[in-house]
Amino acid sequence: MISNIGTWMQNAAAGWLMTGLNPDPLIVSLVQVATTLPMFLFGLPAGALADIVDRRRLLIGVQIGLTLAIAIFAVMVWRQSATPLTLLVFTFLTGAGSASIGPSWQAIVPQLVPREHLAPAVAANSIGFNVSRAIGPALAGFIISEMGIAAPFWINAVSNITVIAALTWWQPPAAGAGRLPAERFGSAILVGLRHAAANLDLRASMMRALGFFFSASAYWALLPLVARDQIGGGPGLYGLLLGAIGTAAVLGAFLLPFLTHRLGADRVVVAGTLGTVAALVLFGIAKLPVIALVASFAAGVSWIAVIATINVSAQMALPAWVRGRGLSLFATVMFGGLTLGSIAWGQLAGALGLPATHYAAACCLAASIPLLRRWKLQANPGVDLSPSTHWPAPVVAADIEADRGPVLVMVEYRIRPETREAFIEKLRELSYQRRRDGAFDWGVFEDAAEIGRVVETFVVSSWLEHLRQHQRVTQESRELQELVGAFHIGPTPPVVSHLISAYPSD
Repeated sequence: MISNIGTWMQNAAAGWLMTGLNPDPLIVSLVQVATTLPMFLFGLPAGALADIVDRRRLLIGVQIGLTLAIAIFAVMVWRQSATPLTLLVFTFLTGAGSASIGPSWQAIVPQLVPREHLAPAVAANSIGFNVSRAIGPALAGFIISEMGIAAPFWINAVSNITVIAALTWWQPPAAGAGRLPAERFGSAILVGLRHAAANLDLRASMMRALGFFFSASAYWALLPLVARDQIGGGPGLYGLLLGAIGTAAVLGAFLLPFLTHRLGADRVVVAGTLGTVAALVLFGIAKLPVIALVASFAAGVSWIAVIATINVSAQMALPAWVRGRGLSLFATVMFGGLTLGSIAWGQLAGALGLPATHYAAACCLAASIPLLRRWKLQANPGVDLSPSTHWPAPVVAADIEADRGPVLVMVEYRIRPETREAFIEKLRELSYQRRRDGAFDWGVFEDAAEIGRVVETFVVSSWLEHLRQHQRVTQESRELQELVGAFHIGPTPPVVSHLISAYPSD
């Protein structure tokens, strides 16, 4: 939280610094773009790193690099040598550093609390983040007025030392000894993409995030100009508005468990979306500080309601082995929406003005509610995504090279003709889990000469990747596989065969 206070002070200072260097709405909105674009560009590689390297060491190393970069730019601001270009480059580079460890920060949360406490843990984390957001900008406005524009950058560099110390002190639980080597970087990215494409709950979270953050980015990108040009205030007012958003988010985080219990995850997101629509309208009509403060309060409560609920849904949709990659994809979509929205609303503000842009963003956000209602969020902590380890080791006639492949797995069933439709439907559900665990192709075939003989097939890239499938299968998958197996009427369990490409691997 101490480090985040410094970060929010710096963010407020960067936005205000750009209004002095170049007040063009598009250029000012590019500060928000430079902050969010790195997560869009580097989120997935960062997620792969989070799943295949030591997360704690990665976090410490990148935090040290960020501290040095911030200190260097503080010197440039202090010497008045910063330009719009250097500010955007600095913002992008620090954003890239944050993007490279964002998935690791997200992925360590389940190491700290049990699954049933994940939702309140995410809310507690959001409280700390938003306490920082409430305090940091307000302090920045005061410190800029008293000590100059460079001071928030210096303070952020010093505050970063606290998070480095915390990571050095924290000792995560020792991981169990794995029998298989770590995934290769490129392969890990492809597997992560494949998992996300087949994970319906994660896809729902990403769709809801994209629909919200594209339009909600308008007030984040344009808030410095609302404070300076539309209302005629100074850095103190800008910091006060940001602080009001953070304060309201803290209060909203305390209300969130009650609202989620009463309304459910999907309705909470709808309520937060409507609250943001109201905030955008208020920002559009704001000519007095009090109206902008009311808008900021509505925006903060709504923001925490939406982001915490969707984040919990994404967390609950992911098993441990792919959590970093899954959360990085979620963040990529979220920050992609913020980036594209900031560019679009900044461009529109230059053409139509600030009020019309806020009204347009409000209309766009309101229209997203019926369009996204079919994407249901995951909010059931009872879904067990822990490894089931119930697949027996495959029987082989000789040792097989780890990178040999692809591997075709066939599962042969005997079913009653009258159960065919129900059986095929369950197999379709199972196909998503096969793909989530690493299969890149799946099919089901019926014997033309024997009624009731059905063969399910799926293909993985290598023998090693198939062995990883054995470790990835979850308890949820096991339950579905048992339902599929219940259709089998043969004297023995379904026969599983493994066929490996006869051609040598390239």
